[in-house]
Amino acid sequence: MRRPVARSLAVLAVSAAVVSVGAAAPPSSASARTPKKVPVAVGYGGAVASVDADASAAGIEVLKKGGNAVDAAVATAAALGVTEPYSSGIGGGGYFVYYDAKSKTVHTIDGRETAPLTADSNLFVENGKALAFADVVTSGLSIGTPGTPATWQRALDEWGTKRLGTVLKPAERLARDGFTVDGTFRSQTASNETRFRAFPDTARLFLPNGELPVVGSTLKNPDLARTYEELGRKGIAAIYQGDLGKDIVSTVNKPPVDPSSGWNARPGKLSAGDLAAYRAKLQAPTKTSYRGLDVYSIAPSSSGGTTVGEALNILEKTDLSKASETQFLHRYIEASRIAFADRGRWVGDPAFEDVPTNELLSQKFADSRACLIKDDAVLTSPLAPGDPRHPAACGAGGTAAPTTYEGENTTHLTVADKWGNVVAYTLSIEQTGGSGITVPGRGFLLNNELTDFSFAPANPAVHDPNLPGPGKRPRSSMSPTIVLDKQGRPVVALGSPGGATIITTVLQTLTGVLDRHLQLVDAIAAPRASQRNAAKTELEPGLYDSPLRSQLEAIGHSFTLNPEIGAATGVQRLPDGKWLAAAETVRRGGGSAMVVDPAHTGCGQDDQGKSPACD
Repeated sequence: MRRPVARSLAVLAVSAAVVSVGAAAPPSSASARTPKKVPVAVGYGGAVASVDADASAAGIEVLKKGGNAVDAAVATAAALGVTEPYSSGIGGGGYFVYYDAKSKTVHTIDGRETAPLTADSNLFVENGKALAFADVVTSGLSIGTPGTPATWQRALDEWGTKRLGTVLKPAERLARDGFTVDGTFRSQTASNETRFRAFPDTARLFLPNGELPVVGSTLKNPDLARTYEELGRKGIAAIYQGDLGKDIVSTVNKPPVDPSSGWNARPGKLSAGDLAAYRAKLQAPTKTSYRGLDVYSIAPSSSGGTTVGEALNILEKTDLSKASETQFLHRYIEASRIAFADRGRWVGDPAFEDVPTNELLSQKFADSRACLIKDDAVLTSPLAPGDPRHPAACGAGGTAAPTTYEGENTTHLTVADKWGNVVAYTLSIEQTGGSGITVPGRGFLLNNELTDFSFAPANPAVHDPNLPGPGKRPRSSMSPTIVLDKQGRPVVALGSPGGATIITTVLQTLTGVLDRHLQLVDAIAAPRASQRNAAKTELEPGLYDSPLRSQLEAIGHSFTLNPEIGAATGVQRLPDGKWLAAAETVRRGGGSAMVVDPAHTGCGQDDQGKSPACD
């Protein structure tokens, strides 16, 4: 992991340029084509921000050819399935948030994976005891029904202008021709090497010639290129009713493990019926008001929208713009602690649980919880939840629910187009490398998202809304967010990977922009703190090694070091039709921000919807 750098915009831009060049490496055909990574771009015609330059370029290519933000988001996501296969891909799921400029409305898709229809609350119980995470993660038992392909098609059907096959073409080409391996990809492969070697198809793909991929080399994935071609030609029925789906089911139920590895890859229980029954759900977003702006995000099954929203409501009556850095961080940490306490008790899949979404987002409830925060003292975790249906001043009761582990190697992309439409899309296969199991001959890893369920109740006497169930979606922390002004125009859109730290990353970045008045790229680069109703708050080195740490400890905070938290991207609407795209400067090797027309040549600027040639 690389450490965050100082927040000077000039320094950030230089640092991003440095890390994007890569170490001295053997030349390759892919390296000659790979666009340069820069963390911020400003211009016209639309913008794309992601963790990867090839993926951002795929989205820009679609925008230049007249596609809208939805088309470009799917193209970018598909390319990330090639270059960021340990974080995303068609073997996973995610949440799609879309702003429609014409109607000035926000819409969302829940594309979360689902448990098999045969699953029950004892999915991860064996011989009367809950299995250990390590016994489940690299197995068929952890794999949920993939939702990403259905999300792509649903988004294109609802709001896109291009066919699936068309927007998959850049990713198909990228998989066929290959991409340049960087240091982050190599290190992620190295951290998974042992379990990857247990599965011959995974090893063959990601350990070429039996070795870790060399930085600067070209990694090709012809199997995935063929899979994308088939998906584009046959549509998502190839997965949910066809041969691709049969291969997924076979892989889950009989993991293709090397017998000599000694790996106990427990079989899953996925069926063709599970795939056929899957639906990406169109649903209303969460909405909360903050500083006179409207903040939209994803509703349950993700806890992202409710938890970020509740924390913002808790902070609403504190003027963070005038607070010292210590006061700001103290209030932010405590608001996060409280919101996570309530998340753990109340949020699950609303198809199975009575989730009080509106009440969690009410200002009345937030005020009843905000009064717990003191300027000269720290709340003790685990903090008990409040009751959003019957809020009592400074009230807390019941048993605290621990924050379950969530894999951190999700990915996020943010897109805007020349018409003003915006997409914030977070997608995942869960932890780095997902289940570690590649579908033979298909070129993609399967998720381990079912490990986001509670394996067993933390307290048998208290209902846990996040236990497994038939067709149930595990609770997520993904928080793709779009902020509008009171005229319904986009102000900023952003999101992040990072498991449960997604919520705190989005919250801290939003408050950095809206309260501390940081430039978006600076708010993204700022060193992070993450409090998730735990005894200690995690700090990145930029805070852990600073005087702020001792000042916060003097109040009563306790800290632990986390080398890297999140990897955000975002876009901002600027005056005169400009867009600003921003990404990480250093985390994950730096992200990639691009715009269609940085020089304002007129490319993509026809407000009547006509698309001049931009190539």
